[in-house]
Amino acid sequence: MDDQRTVTTRTAVVTGAGSGIGRAVALELLRAGWRVALAGRRTETLEETAGLAPGGDALAVRADVSSPDDVAALFGAARERFGRLDLLFNNAGTFGPGGVPVEELSYDAWRHVVDTNLNGAFLCAQAAFRQMKEQDPQGGRIINNGSISAHTPRPRSIAYTTTKHALTGLTKSLSLDGRPYRIACGQIDIGNAATDMTQGMQTGALQANGEVVAEPVMDVADVARTVRHMAELPLEANVQFATVLATNMPYIGRG
Repeated sequence: MDDQRTVTTRTAVVTGAGSGIGRAVALELLRAGWRVALAGRRTETLEETAGLAPGGDALAVRADVSSPDDVAALFGAARERFGRLDLLFNNAGTFGPGGVPVEELSYDAWRHVVDTNLNGAFLCAQAAFRQMKEQDPQGGRIINNGSISAHTPRPRSIAYTTTKHALTGLTKSLSLDGRPYRIACGQIDIGNAATDMTQGMQTGALQANGEVVAEPVMDVADVARTVRHMAELPLEANVQFATVLATNMPYIGRG
């Protein structure tokens, strides 16, 4: 742990905290004594997340991560409430329309995925970087939610896959540019965590050979524990990339 602060005084911003992986990570941190700003598009789901960790110090902030003004307001509210920022879990994202062939994907659909998954991640990372550089003591950690699609695509997922590959570049650049300021950056690549977004995989997911096959999933709590481990390392250590996936899912050898 960082020798200048205890875990109970650490603060985090978690985007996409109203459901799924974001909610699970936020709850894991809150129950471990972190103070957490919960960001998402719907205030009611953020408040539901906060209510699942009674006694935790949570701040719900409605924010669209693709909006520069919303992102500025989010980090301003977190700074006003908590004073400093030790962690950004850059999690907000969307699959976009599933199963659409490249030649039929509309530009609006492509743009929505890019704005959310990539531009939103950049805006939040930039805001976090600025605060971590300026605060005293200096430094902090950014964890980007990649995907196994940052390595290997699924069929008909060009927008999602492209943004997740780009997140890897964002992670590496943040890691390099953050070195002088004690800002660490890592990426967690997740495969088939059981959330509302992945329910369809248990009934059937399109494979590279054209078949539709049910895929195994894992408990999202296992992802949350991994993120917490990454978050609570001293800033002198960093998990650059972690891959957490359902053991028997068709990833190794996919295609």
